[in-house]
Amino acid sequence: MTDSPPRRGDAEFAGQVNSMFDRISGVYDRMNRVMTAGLDRTWRRRAADRAEVGPGDRALDVCCGTGDLSIELADRVGPTGEVVGADFSEPMLELAREKAPPDEQEVVSFVNADALELPFPDDSFDALTIAFGARNLADLGRGLSEMKRVLKPGGRLVILEITQPGRQPLKGFFALWFDRIVPQIGKVAGDSAAYSYLPSSVRSFPDAGTLADRMVEAGFERVRWTVMAGGIIAIHSGVA
Repeated sequence: MTDSPPRRGDAEFAGQVNSMFDRISGVYDRMNRVMTAGLDRTWRRRAADRAEVGPGDRALDVCCGTGDLSIELADRVGPTGEVVGADFSEPMLELAREKAPPDEQEVVSFVNADALELPFPDDSFDALTIAFGARNLADLGRGLSEMKRVLKPGGRLVILEITQPGRQPLKGFFALWFDRIVPQIGKVAGDSAAYSYLPSSVRSFPDAGTLADRMVEAGFERVRWTVMAGGIIAIHSGVA
């Protein structure tokens, strides 16, 4: 694969990211399991916990990928609730639709949508989640504003994202793993450009404290965050 990794700030950034996720959709789940030793499933469950949804609630999972967090939310809202998974990669959405359990297919649906122009009315959802997708937004501020717009007053936003550890030895391990090893794994998966983009996207994304500030600037209240996995993963939440 000769494609160059997307570069934030390029005019065609969003299209490049979309094309990249289309290409890696078939290996996306397996790569996540390998890169996180399977812990990504636990992190998604914790994000769902933070969303605090219950029976009958309506939730939106932005940048849903292959639907793992959307399905986790569907378990919690039950047959009287609704979950919408939104992503701009149709191949990812096709995999998500296949993955949804038969007894939840009336609860969870998957739609092609741009996170910067969500096709939903104001005040539509009780909770909104985004897992490992915020750093892929071409305009984080615009994305946060859209998320706040579609949340009901008092609705919760939860962001699960990779972050950069500030202390050794995790800082050194992070650099070794993401800058050296992950791109090599990407070569084995057949798309070195996509997995070279991963470390660069993390480096260019705000750290945990700055992301919290951006959420406050977008109008969210009671913003807090939890750092996990030795400082490599952060879960942020705030109230619209």
